[in-house]
Amino acid sequence: MRRIVLALLLSVALPAAAQSNQPKDLRPLPEVPEPPALPLPSPGAGDEDDPSLEPQVTITKRGEDKIEEYRINGRLYMIKVTPRIGLPYYLIDNQGDGTFSSHSTGGLDQNVRPPMWVIHQF
Repeated sequence: MRRIVLALLLSVALPAAAQSNQPKDLRPLPEVPEPPALPLPSPGAGDEDDPSLEPQVTITKRGEDKIEEYRINGRLYMIKVTPRIGLPYYLIDNQGDGTFSSHSTGGLDQNVRPPMWVIHQF
């Protein structure tokens, strides 16, 4: 019982003892000035509307199969093949060297593939 009383007294006394006395010559901090207003970008001025970044899709039909070719800047990077019977599958050029690897419809979502953006091209 004494331990409980001692713990209660310490829990009340320690926060009071931890407080420091503030000096009387404290001055308030100056007000922070408002940040300058930045001009808003005009619509259509950014690179997000650049038509060269949008993929060009060419759809061809061979018999009852549908083939969609996706190109950016004239470079073929993905082919989607939709056969008459069965699930669509994708041929993707992951390295940019013209070698396509096959992915089924479920394969696009099953494997983790980080986004690969071209930052600079020589």
